Amino acid sequence: MRAQVAEKREVAKGTLLVTFDLLGGEVDFVPGQYFWVTLLDPPYEDEKGPRRHFSVVTSPNERGMLGLCTRLRDSAFKRSLAELPIGAEVEVEDPKGRFLLPEDTERRYVFVAGGIGITVFRCMLRYIAEQRLGHHVTLVYSNRDRESAAFLDELLELEQLPNIELVLTMTDAPAWTGETRRIGADLLRDHLGGELASFDYLVAGPPAMVDGVVETLQTAGVPAEQVRPDRFSGY
Repeated sequence: MRAQVAEKREVAKGTLLVTFDLLGGEVDFVPGQYFWVTLLDPPYEDEKGPRRHFSVVTSPNERGMLGLCTRLRDSAFKRSLAELPIGAEVEVEDPKGRFLLPEDTERRYVFVAGGIGITVFRCMLRYIAEQRLGHHVTLVYSNRDRESAAFLDELLELEQLPNIELVLTMTDAPAWTGETRRIGADLLRDHLGGELASFDYLVAGPPAMVDGVVETLQTAGVPAEQVRPDRFSGY
């Protein structure tokens, strides 16, 4: 379906949020799904073409809108996306995918986000807050520094809810006075206050980071069925 660029803004260093107006259309989706975007007549082209997929960063409650958030890279698609003016038309497809907000609210969840992996959890957490759902979530969010941490102020507001906790770690920020360790078993044990195998994990971020966290959890005795990964490529 056709859509128009409704908003563009930088939400962290080198990180762009783009929302699309569906021009009277609406789509139903589950938080965690992704959608395809095709740029029309982009200013830059390469062999990969003008079509990419992104996790939906906006809530399902934002009717008639779909949003993405991405690290800017020196690819033809990213350069073209960054230059799109407000009102520019694109093609979008209905969201799909199986990396979903779990329905069971009795389990305790740990959302592990590395860098741009926060986009999928921003959608989930906003929906939990808006719908007043009963999920108990600890978000473990790793970045190099505060300037690179997208949606940080929003997440700090969400942490005021009784069922959402936030663990921030900045791995390359000398002035940061909080947690600085990379995400590993010791960091998780120190902040979760329970056996690691007593939680269900959703892990999203760059492939190397996701693979490292999954291996860490498996080594720590967390059953594979309690760990769900989502690997973000950089295009």
